[in-house]
Amino acid sequence: MKGADIRVGKVSRRSFATGSALSLASMWLQPKMIASELRQADHQPWRFINPLIGASTNIKLGEGKTFPGPATPFGMVQPGPDTITGGDQGPGYSYEHTTIEGFSFLRMSGVGWYGDFGNLLVMPTTGQMKLDSGRVDHPGEGWRSAFSHSREVAEANYYAVTLDDYGIRAEVTAAPRSGMLRFTFPRTETARIQLDLARRIGGTSTRQYVKVAGERAIEGWMRCPAIGGGWGNGEGQVGYTVHFHLEFSEPLIEYGVWKINVPDGTFPVAKGLVTDYFTSEPYRELVKRAEVLNGCKEMEANHIGFFAEFPQHNPEKPILVKAGISFVSVEGARQNLAREIREWDFEEVRDRGRALWNDALNSIQIEGASDVDQRIFTTALYHVMIDPRDISDLSGEYVAADSTVHKSVGYTPRTIFSGWDVFRGAFPLLTLTNATLINDEINSLIALAETSGKGYLERWEIMNAYSGCMDGDPATSVILDAYTKGIRGFDIEKAYAFCRQTAAGEDGSTNRLHNSFYMKHGYVPDQVSWTLDNYYYDWCVSKLATALGKTEDAKVFGQRSTQFKSIYDPQVDSMRAKAANGDWIPWKGKTEFGQGCTESNPGQQTWFVPHDVHGLIELMGGKEVFARKLEDFFEKTPDSFGWNSYYNHSNEPVHHVPYLFVYAGKPWLTQKWVRRILANAYHDDVNGICGNDDVGQMSAWYVLGALGFYPVCPGDGIYVLSSPLFPKATLNLDKHYYKGAKFTIIARNHSSKNSYIQSARLNGKPLSRAWIRHSEIAAGGQLEYVMSSEPNLSWGTSDQDLPPPSSHSA
Repeated sequence: MKGADIRVGKVSRRSFATGSALSLASMWLQPKMIASELRQADHQPWRFINPLIGASTNIKLGEGKTFPGPATPFGMVQPGPDTITGGDQGPGYSYEHTTIEGFSFLRMSGVGWYGDFGNLLVMPTTGQMKLDSGRVDHPGEGWRSAFSHSREVAEANYYAVTLDDYGIRAEVTAAPRSGMLRFTFPRTETARIQLDLARRIGGTSTRQYVKVAGERAIEGWMRCPAIGGGWGNGEGQVGYTVHFHLEFSEPLIEYGVWKINVPDGTFPVAKGLVTDYFTSEPYRELVKRAEVLNGCKEMEANHIGFFAEFPQHNPEKPILVKAGISFVSVEGARQNLAREIREWDFEEVRDRGRALWNDALNSIQIEGASDVDQRIFTTALYHVMIDPRDISDLSGEYVAADSTVHKSVGYTPRTIFSGWDVFRGAFPLLTLTNATLINDEINSLIALAETSGKGYLERWEIMNAYSGCMDGDPATSVILDAYTKGIRGFDIEKAYAFCRQTAAGEDGSTNRLHNSFYMKHGYVPDQVSWTLDNYYYDWCVSKLATALGKTEDAKVFGQRSTQFKSIYDPQVDSMRAKAANGDWIPWKGKTEFGQGCTESNPGQQTWFVPHDVHGLIELMGGKEVFARKLEDFFEKTPDSFGWNSYYNHSNEPVHHVPYLFVYAGKPWLTQKWVRRILANAYHDDVNGICGNDDVGQMSAWYVLGALGFYPVCPGDGIYVLSSPLFPKATLNLDKHYYKGAKFTIIARNHSSKNSYIQSARLNGKPLSRAWIRHSEIAAGGQLEYVMSSEPNLSWGTSDQDLPPPSSHSA
């Protein structure tokens, strides 16, 4: 198995911005001069990060489902506030909530389906000790505290809030594999810190262990199998064990363990939502009968917590907590903390994280933006850089899909691959700025297919789980896109074998729904989304086979990819699902959701033929008819672009659609609608993302749209152009993969009204087409536009200026 020995040493601070995945750990472990350099730096993009953008699970507030707490680029740990446990509350925090139940060390960003992690919940309290967080609708029942947004601060690698019930100021910051909390207590008889070891955002850990490990330290683990809920309320089959080593800044004198005697076998998901149990009366009775074991030094049980009390604490001296996390071992957690956070300097940890963000965010530099647009853009880029996260210890050890410990060699193991979302824009963006990470993820997916014994590529991976979430074979697209662009730090023959098995394997050994039926009949019964997805991914396999000289495979998969015409019903002017007997399923109209469409309707799904847009145009009546239908699709869309029956920007299936006008010879309409989406669907506040951020895809769409290009068909090496949002933007390309260090985009006569391209020049030469090759960006150089308030109806419109068929472009 391929892997990577993670070597720690001094590297250039610029190396992370240009894609060195190994440099994050190395930079963190450099001497303290990083923080002092940060304070003196002129260009500090971290200041434009607003972590509250999208930080709500409430659809009225945009439902971005991001989190406001600290993080480092692609780091393992994200400590921060938790306002709720259970339900479809992936980040554990939602802006409209009014109470905080603690600060956990792990979470996911932008996801639905109940989320996971939320482990090692830490809560400072005073007064009488309570033994669980309590129910939201029962004030005073548990330790949770009210809070106000007026006393809340969310910045890059820093979160602070006042817990009103206790008068405690809580502050949080992060390192890649560890985190630190600082609690300033009021004058009180006893300052207390409680650790809920059972808590999990979408469920519960089912077994925990803790022991006192020194004068100021405790350590232990929390076992989190799928029967305890978590991802998809357990349907995602996620299981992991979190190990921790935690230290207090004050000696442990008065401490103990509390134990709630939750019976074995309480949590199987088949009994219903796991988290509903913790609001039930039977559980409340168990809390009332819980045991408090003062002075207990070691405990393993089903539902426990640890507390430390500091009598007559000086309110002018904050109490700090720092913890290292590992998914491998307690020793790994201990080493991660010892090497990342050696002392008790909270500001140093915060500033080191900000230095990492400066380095990462400098991969794209924009000029001439308003402060509002700068915050939206920078925060969007920030959200793209949270996952896929590093899952290995500083030693390079990680737990593989065979449940044994491996040591990485040649790459950094990563987790959280939201394939159905991120193949569209987020990963193509990273191919430019951080190609090393793309190699990491592809190697991680290959290792997963190999060590799990499944032999095929998962579409939505988390903690080695084949969660089966969403449709299709997105890993195949990611692999082709990387290979086409010369990103090849993985075993391509092994990767291809897994791509082929994913697409062609028999039912039960593949990612696909009803694959044997599809292979025989050319469509998935009762499905539009699965069928169209299969056509695109078959095209991906065909292109990869062609590149590798596998001509027979290229022919077979290539022919399959052309069958989209078979599910287009001209009587309803739409893609339409067929039953197994070949009949059309009952028709409810283009705008009715369902009808074989995943999180979409037939009117939205019809546009998904990215590998043969020209064929789709012909099928729908030619360029003029196609463009007219497409414009009608947008004209009926509400101004917010939020969840609706037409251009539904809140969800991924339509993300490429604004760029299809270019294929019909009307690029000015792409320029018009992309600008409107950028202006109306993204904002500098909690409702700043009009749907789940989906592990950075919604944010990546904004970044690419603001730069002025987007990949309609990942894998064909083509970006379709729209008008850039800023007067100047510079991409600092990953130097490990591209000879050209920079690609600059300049917009002359730029303004909010001048959204139309009048003319363009690439490296000083006239450019008449509204698309650009990846190789032209990768070579470095300059793309220069002249902008106007009126469209140029002749630029990019001739047949020779249209994007080439994808079969010819890679």
